[in-house]
Amino acid sequence: MNSLEAIAPGGAFLTDDQVKGLVAQVCPAADYLNKRVLLIVPDGTRTAPVGVMFRALHRQIGDVVKKLDILVALGTHQPLTEAAICERLEISLEDRQSGFSEVGFFNHAWDNPAALKQVGTLTSDEVSELTDGLFAMDVPVEVNRMLYDYDQVMVVGPVFPHEVVGFSGGNKYLFPGVAGPQILNFFHWLGAVVTNPMIIGNKWTPVRKVVDRAGAMVKLDKACFCMVVDSHKRLAGLFAGSPESAWDRASDLSRKVHITYKEKPFKKILSCAPPMYDELWTAGKCMYKLEPVLADGGELIIYAPHLKEVCVTHGSHIEEIGYHCRDYFLKQWEKFKDVPWGVLAHSTHVRGLGTYENGVERCRAQVTLATQIPPEKCRRINLGYLDPARIRKEEFANREEEGILLVPKAGEMLFQLQHPPQWAGGNGR
Repeated sequence: MNSLEAIAPGGAFLTDDQVKGLVAQVCPAADYLNKRVLLIVPDGTRTAPVGVMFRALHRQIGDVVKKLDILVALGTHQPLTEAAICERLEISLEDRQSGFSEVGFFNHAWDNPAALKQVGTLTSDEVSELTDGLFAMDVPVEVNRMLYDYDQVMVVGPVFPHEVVGFSGGNKYLFPGVAGPQILNFFHWLGAVVTNPMIIGNKWTPVRKVVDRAGAMVKLDKACFCMVVDSHKRLAGLFAGSPESAWDRASDLSRKVHITYKEKPFKKILSCAPPMYDELWTAGKCMYKLEPVLADGGELIIYAPHLKEVCVTHGSHIEEIGYHCRDYFLKQWEKFKDVPWGVLAHSTHVRGLGTYENGVERCRAQVTLATQIPPEKCRRINLGYLDPARIRKEEFANREEEGILLVPKAGEMLFQLQHPPQWAGGNGR
């Protein structure tokens, strides 16, 4: 694939015709004659005009390829139904049966050993180097084996600030998108140990180094379209190339588009989860993206009246351990080391920073759920509870001078302080 980019001027967005033009330039039809191509796309928890990209690619190479299939980069999320994949691709079931019937739809199966292929091992020495000495252990690197049934793997996905890796996109659609549990659990916990405020919105993190090193072990023809979008799925920029080069350029634009800076922290934040987050496992992003502007002793409310589940896949583990700060686990490591490390990471990311000394946990701020998860379960998992029916969003609006912030669609835009404290990588207290 040729490297190319299209960036809309400030305040404008790319048109569908501009997208088609870029796709035509970087994917000449002649280069795909009788090729087998696998498109790796996000599930429904990411805002992006995936349908625009899918239709442009299908129009450009669909008639000449031997095969053009879809693999949903689930990580450990729930599999999508055929109808849900159609929705992700922005096509109707009727479209599916007519114009796209030859396209195979597949979900990643992270917990099925038969679906995985080990492509290498990150050695203890490599891990020590990549993590600046935080870890030293061998980490097997597994990826969905169906990638090796194709001549080219093409990643199509957005780039946003991300709590585990710094900025999402690029090789992250392979790891954890279509990866096995060992590498997945390892680098999620690595990100949690470094902490969300020190990772999020930074490009060259230890986790990105791990992800890119793992990506280099997938010795296939890999191409990537990285999208930078606003909250309405409009494209501010589109970057094509290798997973590394496309991500590198897209993350620079994401830094400009997706980060909102505030002068002072807020004592109360109403963080409203959109419907695409249908369990706390993903709605936790409403905390991750706002922790940097949450004041010491403040409260962040995840407002999601539609949300009923903590997590279908990992709920039993979360109910067992609850939500706690990083040091709660690190200082009791023998007790918690056998819990999946990705679950531990999620727990600390939702609960935020804190300390654990002499058997006492002190978290920096309060995290409260205003969801359909009942109060007794909230208490059991160490989170606060508010009845969502009693919350009026308008009562939180236009009160920033009072230290109260309303975020109507939380989870993707990152909020940071202009002068961050030390715990967020700044020079302040």
